Amino acid sequence: MVDEPTLGLAPKVAAEVVQLLQKLRDEHEITVIFVEANVQLALSVASRAYVLESGRVAVSGSVEQVRASPELRSVFLGTV
Repeated sequence: MVDEPTLGLAPKVAAEVVQLLQKLRDEHEITVIFVEANVQLALSVASRAYVLESGRVAVSGSVEQVRASPELRSVFLGTV
């Protein structure tokens, strides 16, 4: 589990960190729980996603399902 591994990093360094995590995941065939506030970044590397709102799961599913979910917009923008 990694919690906000890119917080405060320059975009180039953040991209390198994400690539390293993906490489470790793929080479060692492990599951990585990636906790990240940057939704676009998280969805770009995930196979499944869970979006939390006030500590509860508001949206979950495949990346495609989560991206298409009107609830995702509601959680982050307060609108449907």
